[in-house]
Amino acid sequence: MGAGAARPDVSSVDAFKHLLLNAKTIAVPGSTSGIWLVTDLFPRLGVADRIKAEMTPRGSDASGMVATGAADLAVMPVSEIVAAKGVDLAGVLPPEIQMVQVFAAAIVAGSQAVEAAKRLIECLASPRAAETIERSGMEPLATAR
Repeated sequence: MGAGAARPDVSSVDAFKHLLLNAKTIAVPGSTSGIWLVTDLFPRLGVADRIKAEMTPRGSDASGMVATGAADLAVMPVSEIVAAKGVDLAGVLPPEIQMVQVFAAAIVAGSQAVEAAKRLIECLASPRAAETIERSGMEPLATAR
C-alpha cells in the first residue's frame, strides 16, 4: 500500500481474501514468491480468476507499482517491502498462508577459503547479525537471538 495510506486488515485469511477481492490491481514480484502466489495461494483461496494480479518482470519492483499508483497493493516478501520507498508494510499474512523461504550457508567442497567461510557463517548466525536480519524484515535462526 502507498506510504501514509490506512493499513488494511491482513490479520486473517478471510480479511486478506477480502482485500484481494476489493483491489483493482495487485502487484506481485516475478520471482519465486510471486510465482507461488499466482500458481498456488490465489487459486487455493479461490480468487485467482476474480482478481487482477500483475506479475512484474523479474528484477523489477512490484512495490514501485503501488508507490506510483499503478497497483492498489503489492503482495511480496516483507524484506522487499521494508526496503522499498513510497510504500508501507500493511502487515504479514496469517501463518497458515505464509510461504516460508529458508536461506542457508554452506562451505563448498574443495573451497580454497574454508576458514574465511566458517567465519562468515559464524557471523551470519550471531546475535549481532540477528538484529540486522530482523530489521530487514526476515527472521533469524532461533539460536542466534
